[in-house]
Amino acid sequence: MTAHSPIRHNPAAIFPDTARTTFAAAYPDQPAKLTHALVGHDLLCLDALAVLAERMPASSVEYNLGKLPLGVRPEDTPANGLTLGETIRTIDTNGSWAVLKNVERDPAYAALLDAALADLDPIVRASTGPMLHREAFIFLSSPGSITPFHMDPEHNILLQIMGTKVMTVFPAHDEALVPAQKSEEFHGGGHRNLVWQDGFASHGTAFPLVPGDAIHVPVKAPHFVHNGPAVSVSLSVTWRSQRSVAEGELHSFNALLRRRGLPVGTISVAPERQGVRRLAYRIMRKLDV
Repeated sequence: MTAHSPIRHNPAAIFPDTARTTFAAAYPDQPAKLTHALVGHDLLCLDALAVLAERMPASSVEYNLGKLPLGVRPEDTPANGLTLGETIRTIDTNGSWAVLKNVERDPAYAALLDAALADLDPIVRASTGPMLHREAFIFLSSPGSITPFHMDPEHNILLQIMGTKVMTVFPAHDEALVPAQKSEEFHGGGHRNLVWQDGFASHGTAFPLVPGDAIHVPVKAPHFVHNGPAVSVSLSVTWRSQRSVAEGELHSFNALLRRRGLPVGTISVAPERQGVRRLAYRIMRKLDV
């Protein structure tokens, strides 16, 4: 705890003192189960989310059938034949999964994101610098839905609001799970879904989540999700950091070098300190070498 700011009591906090203490010990590299105080919030009920979804641009929503293999290819993901509003309002029976992306573009949800991240900002700032590119996503899942094996580029805390699920999280930076070239492709705009092999199962840690639980998922830690027997609603609050930005640049640099038949470099556990390689990448990208 010496590397982090002290935890100060805040009775109005979304993340209570115990959760922030646990988060401080785990951040940025380890998953951790936390607690939160957003269960029953008016902005996170199904009716409010359906109204929000119907005014969002099509580029900010994604939905499909929810009972999928762990290793489904993006192009093989089946549609559910419903509109998004119908999907949310009947999600208890339609066997679907949906995500509302960048809900912080709505002022009310932006305030909710700001309140949640304000609790964590001193801890994050002391470890990986200022929170960059702060975003919020809302996930809605029918009973029994599966979110396939994938990874995300952000620091992420998922807050369980309604229903139950089990998130199984795998170590980040394990090239047996995510080969280097997959990371390079991912940072170049490739899809988040990963190839699943049954032998991976023993590497994961299962985190059961009920309303009021949350989980910290490190950057690019592979994971999949099994929804429980009821409708699930989860809020994901995310941010980038100097570390996550640096890692993305270095993987992109390696991709550039690999395409030219040049040796690729090692990415350290603190990529933000690899300033020379990051500068070389920026110069080569600018010159289109």
